Amino acid sequence: MDAPAPAAHVTLGLRANLTQFLLLVLITGFVGGMLGSERTIIADIAKNDFGVGTATVALSFIITFGIVKALANLFAGGLADHLGRRRVLVVGWLVALPVPVLLMFAPNWWWIVGANILLGLNQGLAWSATIAMKMDLVRSNQRGAAVSVNEFAGYTAIAVTTLLAGWLAATFGNRPVPFLIPMALAILGLLTALILVRDTHRHVRHEAALRGSSANETLPAAKVFSLTSWRQPSLRSASLAGLVTKMNDALVWGLIPLLLSANGLGKAQIAVVGAIYPATWGLVQLATGTLSDRLGRKPAI
Repeated sequence: MDAPAPAAHVTLGLRANLTQFLLLVLITGFVGGMLGSERTIIADIAKNDFGVGTATVALSFIITFGIVKALANLFAGGLADHLGRRRVLVVGWLVALPVPVLLMFAPNWWWIVGANILLGLNQGLAWSATIAMKMDLVRSNQRGAAVSVNEFAGYTAIAVTTLLAGWLAATFGNRPVPFLIPMALAILGLLTALILVRDTHRHVRHEAALRGSSANETLPAAKVFSLTSWRQPSLRSASLAGLVTKMNDALVWGLIPLLLSANGLGKAQIAVVGAIYPATWGLVQLATGTLSDRLGRKPAI
């Protein structure tokens, strides 16, 4: 079948789509802020509010979050192709709305676990959608930079809200005041996605037409999964690197706050330690993504 003609009035590139790109950067910051708001506090809530004493049970909220986020990531791309990026983004924010309410008023530990299931859906759908939309807007030689700005916004927001939530918890207690942060972010994220963000499907079709292909030409999901997981060596290595990175993140999120608390550090001090990791991650991303556009992905890895 002949490829469609390039869409009129569509221009690829960061400068040509700067307003929409910056809106998506802002939304990624909101997504990261949702996660950072609980990083310092949840382990303390587990121990002091609900008497959850073992690391295994305390980390149950991270395990459920990780599984749900992984599954949401797995299906987010296909859903974005079939339903549109913006719809997936909006759904991601809709499932985030109950999270701060559940965290504020949870009568037992399993409400916290349930809130993190919804948070995993939010992270998997909304973060993936913003990455896809940014990459749709820019040219192929700008995609590393687009992803680097996305990660900078998300992880810097995690660091900032980790610090802020830790300070609020030290000043006003674990609940409910610190969770006003994710409540505000969820509302702002949903309103921004509904009112200001435009879908990028026209950009996808435009680029496909320029390449002489169709935007509907996609590999089966099972083949994509096998290629990225084990069949393609470079992608397999990237997947393993991602696994190690997330294991490190789980330590900073769940175990280190428990360790520091057991050794007498206060919530504000724990928040500083918890914020250093995502802040470093976010700042370094600004350089690595741009360099990968110029030097290639593999040298950076």
